[in-house]
Amino acid sequence: MEPLASKIRPKSLDSFVGQEHLVAKKKAGKPAGPLRVAIEQKHLFSFILWGPPGVGKTTLARIYAEALNAEYYELSAVSAGKDDIRKIVDARTGGALFGPKILFLDEIHRFNKAQQDFLLPYVEKGILTLIGATTENPSFEVIPALLSRCRVFVLEELSSDDMKKIIQSTGYKLSKEATEWLIGMANGDARQALAMIENTAGLYKEITVENLKNTLQSKFLRYDKKGEEHYNTISAFIKSMRASQPDAALYYMARMIDAGEDPKFIARRMVIFASEDIGMAQPTALVVANEVFKAVETIGLPECGINLAHGVVYLCKAPKDRSAYNAYLEATKDVKEFGNLPVPMKTRNPVTKLMKNIGYGEGYEKYTKEDLLPERLKGRTYLKTSKKKISK
Repeated sequence: MEPLASKIRPKSLDSFVGQEHLVAKKKAGKPAGPLRVAIEQKHLFSFILWGPPGVGKTTLARIYAEALNAEYYELSAVSAGKDDIRKIVDARTGGALFGPKILFLDEIHRFNKAQQDFLLPYVEKGILTLIGATTENPSFEVIPALLSRCRVFVLEELSSDDMKKIIQSTGYKLSKEATEWLIGMANGDARQALAMIENTAGLYKEITVENLKNTLQSKFLRYDKKGEEHYNTISAFIKSMRASQPDAALYYMARMIDAGEDPKFIARRMVIFASEDIGMAQPTALVVANEVFKAVETIGLPECGINLAHGVVYLCKAPKDRSAYNAYLEATKDVKEFGNLPVPMKTRNPVTKLMKNIGYGEGYEKYTKEDLLPERLKGRTYLKTSKKKISK
């Protein structure tokens, strides 16, 4: 059966709700939104839609493709690969009767570097017009060469008024209290709100707050990337590695992956952990963590779970020393308290003759034991060797 979100999906901008900064009509003193202009004037170009889940990325892509009379293909980067792109490129068309080939690639941040490199020449040559959708910052997740060939449109969470309009368009009757509860639960995600309405209607005669709460059982609804469960789980993961407990850390890692967490997010936290918690006790931990991140970026799911597991066990078993991190925090505290204190003259670089004449670099010795901190901070000791080291 067709999902509710699909049934009521807008077919044109006239019925599209939200993202006024992108799709608003021209008004007195204000130009039309850039995506509206592109759609109405049929401008063909590749672009990326960056924003939270359920705010209209797929809908906008379909409206754009329809306006350009394009051959439209949808892929999810979670499950698609090079062969899927090749099939689209090689697909026979009806010639002049057909418009351009537009590829909508959902969760483009899940494509690893090799997959993005493969896609690049087709976009460069105009064989494919790419519309990427992502919840992650494309500056970090899309390779520069591909990103430079795309415009980036930033989408915002849907407002309470936007959510109310979408809920009312479903045809289901909700009380004011149920509507408000649903809007608060969905947190700007229309797709989640619509799924809740549909599931609740299938289980109960009425859509009440109590019935909505009873329907909220799915682990995918509980594990929201911006919700409490997300932060609880990543916190438990970090604390398990800190306590040198590989079994617990592996469990929380597996739980995040199973719930749809981006493996690169997990790998980034491991790189931070390698310096924050292991630090000078085993400096090579940072090298290992970085290599795990590269492997995750190159290989992708599901196989990169093996690389993550390898790295997690290594970080758990490594000795721990937070002295470098703590020293950085102490130094930062003094920077914020005292501001830019004058740098000692002897440590300044005499770039010009004038600088040398007024004392820049005077008396400097390469291997001096003299305190080189600013005068106000002389005698400060930030780096204190940690006595507590854990190794299992």
